[in-house]
Amino acid sequence: MSDDFRGRDGAALVAGGTGGIGAAVVRLLAQRGSDIGLTYRANRDAAELLTKDVERGGRSCCAWALDLSDPSAVADVVAQFEQRFGSLHTVVYAAGPHVPMVHLSSVSPEQYRDQLNADAAAFFNLMHATLPLLRRSRGSVVAVTTAATRRYPVRDGLSAGTKGAVEAVARGLAAEEGRYGIRVNCVGPGMLTDGMAERLINSGDLDRTALDVARRNIPLRRFGNADDIAEAVAFLASDRADFISGQTLDVDGGYTV
Repeated sequence: MSDDFRGRDGAALVAGGTGGIGAAVVRLLAQRGSDIGLTYRANRDAAELLTKDVERGGRSCCAWALDLSDPSAVADVVAQFEQRFGSLHTVVYAAGPHVPMVHLSSVSPEQYRDQLNADAAAFFNLMHATLPLLRRSRGSVVAVTTAATRRYPVRDGLSAGTKGAVEAVARGLAAEEGRYGIRVNCVGPGMLTDGMAERLINSGDLDRTALDVARRNIPLRRFGNADDIAEAVAFLASDRADFISGQTLDVDGGYTV
């Protein structure tokens, strides 16, 4: 097993650490040698179980409840993170609220504004608070977005529109912060059996017919899972990707081909 992060000072911070993708990222980074700080919105029980899992594996872990749309709260948690771990080597943005699949014509301006605030503004708040620590460590950032910003599925505009804003900020930070040694990349999940796609299936936004159509649109003819995304995140955060910045790696079974 790779020990990509065993020699790193400090810890990784995973925002949205209790979601399907976030939890897979937390476990994989810990397995590869990193101590972990994670944030969650409301699922305290899941955060406590995940923290215990990481600690049983021999790594240190701490979880904070956090509304990422609140800049003051984000800054406070980052200060607590620094006090606990000393240094920040990696930020993973794996947060984001459930996004229903609806036509853009059915989205109200207020709904779109709220989605931008809960996702794109949340990512910016996290970056604003963590950049000083990342500059000191010459650290890396990986934002989990969506493959839908490259190949648009009908009724996915509420997600693709806001995740597109996240990707634009990520590219901007890669261009501006590279002089400090900071790398910023994105991972764009396609259809998964867990994470956002799982919630869409369970909510009924995707029925069996829609799932069959989606599967036929994927060259590999299958859906991925959270571990596939975690592998891409861990690679981009590691020194094996030390000359990669400003990129988006779609993990989608070839959907965007």
